[in-house]
Amino acid sequence: MCVIFVSYKQREDYPLIIAANRDEFYDRPTAAATRWEDYPKIYAGRDLVSKGTWLGVNDDGRFAAVTNFRDPDQNRGNSSRGALVADFLKKAIDVEDYLEGIRKRGADYTGFNLLAGEFDPSTGRLMYFSNRKSEPEELTPGVYGLSNHLLDTPWPKVVKGKAKFNSVLSSTNIDKEALFRLLEDREMAHDDDLPDTGVGIDRERFLSPIFIKTPIYGTRCSTVLTFDKKGTWDLDEKVWVP
Repeated sequence: MCVIFVSYKQREDYPLIIAANRDEFYDRPTAAATRWEDYPKIYAGRDLVSKGTWLGVNDDGRFAAVTNFRDPDQNRGNSSRGALVADFLKKAIDVEDYLEGIRKRGADYTGFNLLAGEFDPSTGRLMYFSNRKSEPEELTPGVYGLSNHLLDTPWPKVVKGKAKFNSVLSSTNIDKEALFRLLEDREMAHDDDLPDTGVGIDRERFLSPIFIKTPIYGTRCSTVLTFDKKGTWDLDEKVWVP
């Protein structure tokens, strides 16, 4: 995942709304979202190289999503970040205990941001952890944006996307096509607004839109996931090809 927008307990009808894009090299083998044959409770896309995923949900009301932390000088881990999501969906461990275990093994992974939650009709819990921070944190109700830095870092795509996301949230009914249009925004940020993450100005430019398109790398899928007040989830995905 490269950008995720989250509405958490902002609407009574949909306590959790996620709109997210996954960016990856076009030649990396990937399966579209479906039930996993080896873990039928899980519904998610799948990276066919590491067998993990970037975003998924299961029938027990568990949700997780991951983004990379952009830093070309960071130490490289030996474990797949896609396993962070997949393992949470496979297990029944409490979300706080799960993230605490990940915190202790944080150095095994290249930089990441992980959102994970548990939802049922009476409760909802959403937590965030990055191995570029010290401790997992439980999120309070609100609207959040996450790209390839820490949660709510005001990169142009995060600021712009949250504004559009809030506009959709203010409607009487949630318009999923409006959320997909948000995720398809290809406008680059102005140079003066770009972050400096050490990858050079040209790469900062083409990585700055919500929807990325280059000859070899870009947005591979867009996902809208909702949990209603009964705890029922619904996941819609658009798959993009070069």
